[in-house]
Amino acid sequence: MRIAYLDCVCGISGDMTLAALIDAGADLETIVRGIDSLGLPDVELHVETVVKGGFRALQIEVEHPEQHAHRHLADITKLIEGAEELTKSQKKLALKIFQHIAEAEARVHGTTLDKIHFHEVGAIDSIVDIVGAAIGFDLLGVDEVVSSPVPTGRGRIEIAHGICPVPAPGTAELLKGIPLVDLPVEAELTTPTGAAILRALVTRYSALPPMTVEAIGYGAGGRDFPDRANLLRLFVGESTTLPESDEVIQLETNLDDVSPEVIGYTKQKLFEAGAVEVFTTPIQMKKNRPGVLLSVLCRPSDMDQMEDIIFTETATFGIRRSLMQRSKRARQSCVIETPIGQLHGKLGWRHGERPLFTPEFESCAKIASERRIPIREVYRTAEQAFAEHLDAVFEQHDHDHDHDCGDDCGHDHDHDHSHDHDHSHDHDHSHDHDGGHQHDHDHDHRHDHDHSHDHDGGHDHDHSHDHDHSHDHDHGKKKKKKKH
Repeated sequence: MRIAYLDCVCGISGDMTLAALIDAGADLETIVRGIDSLGLPDVELHVETVVKGGFRALQIEVEHPEQHAHRHLADITKLIEGAEELTKSQKKLALKIFQHIAEAEARVHGTTLDKIHFHEVGAIDSIVDIVGAAIGFDLLGVDEVVSSPVPTGRGRIEIAHGICPVPAPGTAELLKGIPLVDLPVEAELTTPTGAAILRALVTRYSALPPMTVEAIGYGAGGRDFPDRANLLRLFVGESTTLPESDEVIQLETNLDDVSPEVIGYTKQKLFEAGAVEVFTTPIQMKKNRPGVLLSVLCRPSDMDQMEDIIFTETATFGIRRSLMQRSKRARQSCVIETPIGQLHGKLGWRHGERPLFTPEFESCAKIASERRIPIREVYRTAEQAFAEHLDAVFEQHDHDHDHDCGDDCGHDHDHDHSHDHDHSHDHDHSHDHDGGHQHDHDHDHRHDHDHSHDHDGGHDHDHSHDHDHSHDHDHGKKKKKKKH
């Protein structure tokens, strides 16, 4: 499995993320074409080599005409959906990052998604960072994004709503559930855009995982610190652990005052939000009351959202959490051709074993209904069709894990290789990572990646800690003030 590891030694912003992706090998020309297809007038992306604390890195600057408009989520969605050079997965990842920003801003300001408008994160440089990051993660083809714990910095910053402590409210909302570390730097080290990239892409937080490193990218922030290099480091390579294991969070709560309809509705919402599994167990509670144990398995990064749903829908007083390791079969979606039509299913395998095939119920039921035949006959036909080319599938899997179920096996990693990376950093390079950082970092590569800079995470950071590295390129254009 291909891994990207974000070493957030000095925080993360959209521009820092985009710079690190390019330095790690993401093709700059492809990124520029994708950004140009957004149709933003007179936007130029500048990449230069700099030295931070004695270390070489790439730094990003975005030049664009001065603008005053604040965009709503619908405006940004229209921009991204209309960009012809972006793949489906790149659009999905960019939109996922903006969705996280919008949800955080709506919660902080007590409004709804359709009414929230972006300040710094809706600025052109933030949009460029986020979309560029989404393209970059997709181009690197990573299956999972892992990150170190994240420093936020200290002090106060000025945003569109006034002076706020670090992390600003929107950034803090995005960082819920993410392990943080204290770095004694009076600056905003992690911007809203950087936090949104983490929220959208990272599946777990740890030290550098076991991996064979193929490339290392360094993204620089705009500010210089006297005692440390203002850098984001990105490792890209192959995992050296077996893919048949991972970690999940198990959430449990006992319910004895909730109707079956409410429990059913809650399960549906949990699945829609990305739960790995949701199930109930009859239990006997205090005073001999019959009750229900609601159990949810989810990815660690989704724990907060799952708990919010459970608390909101069931009004429970408490939820138990357990971090669990699980062994599993690697899997991917598959489409096979049969005498009765195309059938969807899943392919599963363990290291060194021949793959197993399981037809999907909905696909089989559709064929059974259309052809007026028993569904068990459809299952038998699907299994027989798979068995006929099993040797070819196994041989292909052995060589490159690309199970060609005879026809159309597609990886179940929302990777889409048109990559569903949502890495679209939307840092408001007006966000000068002021935390001393003028970065604009942006970072489910899991074939579910959705990465980009926008020191704005939807955050109304007007980080006018004006480290106005005023390279006054004022050809009628406004240079983004980098933060970090």
